[in-house]
Parts: sequence; C-alpha cells; structure tokens
Amino acid sequence: MKPARPAFADDIMASLHEAFRLLADAVPNRRSPLHTPTIASLDDAGAPSLRTVVLRGFDAEARTLRVHTDRRSDKARGIARDPRVMMHFYDAALHVQMRVAGRATLHLDDAVADAAWAGSQRSSRMCYAAPDAPSAIVPAPPAAPQDTEVGRPHFAAVVIGFHRLEWLWLAAAGHQRARFIWDEAGNLTADWIAP
Repeated sequence: MKPARPAFADDIMASLHEAFRLLADAVPNRRSPLHTPTIASLDDAGAPSLRTVVLRGFDAEARTLRVHTDRRSDKARGIARDPRVMMHFYDAALHVQMRVAGRATLHLDDAVADAAWAGSQRSSRMCYAAPDAPSAIVPAPPAAPQDTEVGRPHFAAVVIGFHRLEWLWLAAAGHQRARFIWDEAGNLTADWIAP
C-alpha cells in the first residue's frame, strides 16, 4: 500500500508550516541532516564562499536562524563587509530541500553573544579556544586547547533574519516547490513555482 500523500504536498501554507517545523526540530536534533546546513557568503575577493555550519537557533515568529563562528574567520569578515547570505538545507531521507536568503548580523560582545556562549557546550567552546585564526598557516597541527574560556573573545553569534524561503519536496508523483517572500513590513507572498 502506498503511503498517504502528506498534506503539505498540495497546501502551500502547510508547506511553510512543515518547513518551520523541520527547522525547529533541527536545532536540538543532532541526527537531523538539517542540523548542519551550508551557508554562502562572499569572500574577501567578492566570490561566493560556502561552508557547513551548525544550526544553533531558529525563531519562526522573528524569522531568524542562528549559527556560531570564530570572529577571526573569513566568514565573519565577509559577513561584516556584506551581510547578504543564503543557507541551504537538504534531507535526503525526507526528500526536502530548502534555500533561505537573508541578512546576517554578527553579535560579538553583546547580550546575544553572551547568551549563545553561555548556552554552548564545552566541546563547542573548544572550537574558539585555538590561538590561531581559522585558515592561518601553522607549522604543525595544533594541540587541542585545554581552557575553553580563552575562546570567548574569538566567539561570535550570527543571526540571520530571512526574507525568502524556497521549499522543494521531491516526490516520484511530482515534485512540489514553493517560494515564500516577506516584504519589509513582514507581509508574506507565497507562490508555487516550477520545480
């Protein structure tokens, strides 16, 4: 017997609700492929630059996503120069792809960064305790830092306020693709688009 067709397959607002549900689940769910999306920004030469990040926060009402980075990184410099970013999420088992476009804000020494740091596990804090900046040339692989607190000055929370979300559900019976765009006042335009 064929599985029932999900409601979101033919209902555009149910598709948006499912997208938001999956993003909310991906924050705490380390097993979700959506927990580690790809983010695109511009590098120092203005070329696209991609990297995998960990989704640390999602607020449906505010339409924000949160990731963390080392403030010394190319990613942080690129976002400071041009805050336009795009994120790509893909779950092969669910046959779902999402592209999310927005503007990123770096939070360095403010309440957002402090709360994100306080909520981070020790193993995550270790990433920022390295004495050398990401991509620095070093003579040998560095030893793992022992004191995580030395990483706080290098830590940045990145909050992406998004204005566009594209949803693609891959199905043998016909792919479904939707585009959701919010204007500056927060008004939503939702359209089915060709897959």
